[in-house]
Amino acid sequence: MTTTRDYSLVGPEGRRAVEAGLSRAVWYQTPVPRKRLKELMQRSDRRALLDTALWLGLLLVSGAAGAWLWPSWWCVVPFFVYGTLYGSASDARWHECGHGTAFRTPWMNTVVYHLACFMIVRSPTAWRWSHVRHHTDTIIVGRDPEILAVRPPPLGAIALDFFGLLAAPRSLLAMVRHAAGRLSAEEASYIPETEQFRVFRTARVWVAIYAAVVASAIASRSWLPLVLVGLPRWYGAWHHVLTGLTQHSGLAEDVTDHRLNTRSVRMNPISRFVYLDMNFHVEHHMYPMVPYHRLAELHAEIGHDLPPMSPSILAAYREFVPVLLRQRHDPALHVVRTLPLADTGGMSS
Repeated sequence: MTTTRDYSLVGPEGRRAVEAGLSRAVWYQTPVPRKRLKELMQRSDRRALLDTALWLGLLLVSGAAGAWLWPSWWCVVPFFVYGTLYGSASDARWHECGHGTAFRTPWMNTVVYHLACFMIVRSPTAWRWSHVRHHTDTIIVGRDPEILAVRPPPLGAIALDFFGLLAAPRSLLAMVRHAAGRLSAEEASYIPETEQFRVFRTARVWVAIYAAVVASAIASRSWLPLVLVGLPRWYGAWHHVLTGLTQHSGLAEDVTDHRLNTRSVRMNPISRFVYLDMNFHVEHHMYPMVPYHRLAELHAEIGHDLPPMSPSILAAYREFVPVLLRQRHDPALHVVRTLPLADTGGMSS
């Protein structure tokens, strides 16, 4: 018989996690000399500005090319590039700027964070607090709001989200709900009351922008305005889902060692640019204040104490997809990591 756990943030699993000491636990960290860690945590406006300028420049060029070639089939190629940069690269940008580590200058992080949040339709305030919880209680059932592959895994839903067919409508509905001044019960569990007005205010601005885009499409009798703003959240979602699934899928739940529940993956330069080096994901979770462009250096410091990186995206999928298939009938099954050190961070056998 398949037993389904309650992954909601307002159910009994969350209370059990708190009682068991899994929530806000002390996580294992591979030691790094203090001086070296301080060096690695140095932020750089220059590097982030170069990456952001390249991202926005490619968005402008590909979007302009797609619009120029519209509505011929030749527009498909530039819009594929545009959609990937809009609907996937924005995911990595909101993430890193949300941590405040991309730029040295705070307002630059804020500007790019809000732009990326709009593109991927994520409330800047709600997702900031959601991600704080994700780092505090990573893959702790009933506590982490960002678990993609629950058990048993909804494989059909995961496949549909490569095209944003479930996540994007949910994001739009959340935007409308926020504009109406309402939070879900789960959102209310992690967004402080003092921050909730920001959620509502931003959503109302976004609704007005989307209304203007829809009005423009109707007035011009063309889908082009929506293909440029809004729809890329659907047709460009594939890469952020592709890479996002590698982070934790098939690994252990309810442990306090990121080496057991998080996966680092070697990726090609294009994917690393779109993903903003979050392929070094164990490293990021251990030391989230190290900027994305220093994670490879962090890996050189602590890699001896981590499980080997998956050699490619394909290799990562070959590891976790069979596990997800088997979890449909045996939800307790997961990839068991062999650690270089005896410490297992509290994983039960």
